[in-house]
Amino acid sequence: MARIAVIGAGTGAMAAAARLAVAGHRVTVYERSRTYGGSLGRYAHEGFVFDTGPSLLHLPAVYRDLFVKTGKESLEQRVTLTQVDPASRHHFADGTAVSLPNASRAGVVGALDGALGKGSGARWGEFLDRAGTAWDRSRRPLLEEPLRDDRQVLGRDPYPALRRRRLLTVREAGTVAEIGAWELADPRLAALLDGYALSYGLDPRRAPAAAALLPYMEETFGSWYVTGGMRALAEAVYERCLARRVTFVFGAEVVQVAEKDGRAAGVELADGESIEADHVVLGAQPWPGLLSGEGRRPGAEAQGAGQGPVPGRFLVLLSLRGAREAGAVHRSVVHCEDGAAEQDAVFGGRTAERPTVTVLRPDDPATRPDEAHEAVTLMATVAPHGPVDWTDAALRERYADVLIDRARAAVPGLRERILHAEVRTPAETAADTGAEGGSVPAPALAGARGAYLHAGNRTGLPGLYLAGGWSHPGGGLAHSGMSGALVAGLVVEGDGFRGSQ
Repeated sequence: MARIAVIGAGTGAMAAAARLAVAGHRVTVYERSRTYGGSLGRYAHEGFVFDTGPSLLHLPAVYRDLFVKTGKESLEQRVTLTQVDPASRHHFADGTAVSLPNASRAGVVGALDGALGKGSGARWGEFLDRAGTAWDRSRRPLLEEPLRDDRQVLGRDPYPALRRRRLLTVREAGTVAEIGAWELADPRLAALLDGYALSYGLDPRRAPAAAALLPYMEETFGSWYVTGGMRALAEAVYERCLARRVTFVFGAEVVQVAEKDGRAAGVELADGESIEADHVVLGAQPWPGLLSGEGRRPGAEAQGAGQGPVPGRFLVLLSLRGAREAGAVHRSVVHCEDGAAEQDAVFGGRTAERPTVTVLRPDDPATRPDEAHEAVTLMATVAPHGPVDWTDAALRERYADVLIDRARAAVPGLRERILHAEVRTPAETAADTGAEGGSVPAPALAGARGAYLHAGNRTGLPGLYLAGGWSHPGGGLAHSGMSGALVAGLVVEGDGFRGSQ
């Protein structure tokens, strides 16, 4: 039985902790804050309850596997999962709108044809077929296996772009934006695809075509809501850890990983306490000085080099008077009029004047004081704290008003219904999670010569492993859960571990 110290209590770290405890190890989690869950936060105000992190779950099979492998109770015995249908409603700049059904290729094709014109659905469906090929080509090395030492295995883009001959040249899409312009050939379909990339913090003009995996994953496996909010999933994983006798120490800030004889040997806390361990799992963004030796930072090669500053999220949490109207959609996306201008701002360290806004309206009594009120969340992808000063009160108020104004396309009479508005920015994310600038890591992507891969779960220091969104296979709830499984496999089975079969 090995002693294992886990740094951070995010979902990826807790997934690793539960699996390692089941394997017979003695696991202790050290968390700098006073609670568990990492980005899966919750804000409550006078009977209204809001998620402050991810709002939907994709690939629930990741967490189903976690619960199967760590106990008798299944995931569905711990939380209530509901498929969101329609999966999303999209409002485009020209005034057209379309609702996309959940996990139905034929339904999506029909909805796009009906709203955007005949042939629109077929183009999107053919694009998803190509995205499916990219999924099949890259799924195992990208998601189910530890990152290989030879990263160039994933350096080549798996997306089979259409080849179009123009005079003496052959043109094929190499980025998300080029797929939109050259293959989808409709600015609304292009905006739909760009919106998927932007929601994950990716610049469509730079993100490789392999980012087509993201809409494919959502539209194939569906979008799921956890009753009570996504915080309930964090609670379930935390309780599973406790059931497996994982120990949690909150308010314990780790400042350094101790080394002895060339391997990780424990952690040192801010209060000066030293804890010995046989293995250390880092479930947070690596920071300079984490390892002894000036500036040493495991995982410094993590995603971000391919796109500049990694964005964060700006949230407006609205307590509304009036009931949620019949037929309201759980998730709506109000697309911007000028995608290039928005992308220039977000990835150039500025605020976009007309951002793409995601509107979340869960039909969940647990989120509101009674049926005569509604809890609504507005979200935009924004530049991180630092390039933009998100502590500026005037800027926060002005930008919240921008999101409210744009969200009126999805929520009738929105402004007149507001009882209370709470603003959360990358500055709050940085304070809550410790992520530099309040950035939110994107999923790992193949292609672009490996620029969108994350740090491997196994580091250059024996005994030190990385789990969570800042390591392979990247950000997002499903990907974080996968990272926990990979780390547990590496610790239990050693360097010969090759992932799930």
